[in-house]
Amino acid sequence: MIKNGHLHHGFTRRSFVESTAALLSVPFVAKATAAWAQDKLVGSGEVVVFSYGGSYTQGARNYVYEPFTKATGIAVVDVAADVAEPQVRAMARAGRVDWDVALVDGQNYPNMHEAGFFQPIDYGLWDDEALKGVPQSARFSDAVVAFRSTTLLTYDERSFPKAAPQNWADFWNVKAFPGPRGFSAIARHMVLALAADGFPISDRWPLTDDKVDRALKKLEEIKPNIAKWWTAGGEPVQALINREFVMTSCYDGRALSAIRQGAPIRMVWSGANLVYVYWTVLKGGPNNANAQKFVAFLNRAQSAAAFTLGTNLTGPNVNQLQHLPADLVPLLSITEGNASQVVAQDDAWLAAKRPDGKTNIDHLQERWLAWRAQ
Repeated sequence: MIKNGHLHHGFTRRSFVESTAALLSVPFVAKATAAWAQDKLVGSGEVVVFSYGGSYTQGARNYVYEPFTKATGIAVVDVAADVAEPQVRAMARAGRVDWDVALVDGQNYPNMHEAGFFQPIDYGLWDDEALKGVPQSARFSDAVVAFRSTTLLTYDERSFPKAAPQNWADFWNVKAFPGPRGFSAIARHMVLALAADGFPISDRWPLTDDKVDRALKKLEEIKPNIAKWWTAGGEPVQALINREFVMTSCYDGRALSAIRQGAPIRMVWSGANLVYVYWTVLKGGPNNANAQKFVAFLNRAQSAAAFTLGTNLTGPNVNQLQHLPADLVPLLSITEGNASQVVAQDDAWLAAKRPDGKTNIDHLQERWLAWRAQ
């Protein structure tokens, strides 16, 4: 939905990670020592970090924040909200920035970057393993990917004991794979229909008007088989478990959580839509030096693995894979075979304004709502 001029995901980040932290076991958390942190990250005082609250905060604190404090001597103070962007803007306008680090959605980053809200990231504090493990594409001048969220096809394996769906074309193939479907009610997820229509995924973004026309035409074919256009992140997983859907689009973190609890759900990475959420150091924050150390610490391989274990959200450092349980690695978006099949959405295009003054986000939402109302 559109709220305060920005497209929200139809679910809160808090709900996205609800009930995930307890799944994963503490022994995989890296042992944090001052020696491991190295002298350049040791400090004192505190760093004020935005958090989504709930299980996210619990998992992040247990697996990453407390080890950071033990290693560096810097205390982490949580400030919880569903989203950070409105408060970051308000603090900047007021000239009083009380936070040090915020999580910013990819589609909001371009305009906030242009407004000058963020400090440059001090990559000089990063160790060699972090610089090599975090791709250059994930490291901006004033932001670095915190985690990846992927919308992908998931299915109930009980419904397909023999041949199972392998791609979005199979999602549309109701003869070979009969049964009710679920699909996201979020406008930008219409791009998944392009994968089903044979559109080259490398050319999927930007989602220009002709591609929107093609996506909506393809969605007309499957519309009678959509049992529910889901909005909350927990809905598709629960519907699969309850056998209300045989397959659905779903967030990878939700599917991962359910699978690790024994749910008969499988993920299909082909043609999935990838979005990024960024760590940012706020300009004018009270503890800038500590904020830079915090970001550097979180992007180390062992810290990245601990963050994944504690939150079920996957950061970009591929070197974390060697520190994770073997059964978890195949379920992550950064694993090579999975990463090669997903498509990152074009956040700069989504945030850009059209000739009529509306953003592309707003335009997509209008097209989507009009089609849904037919």
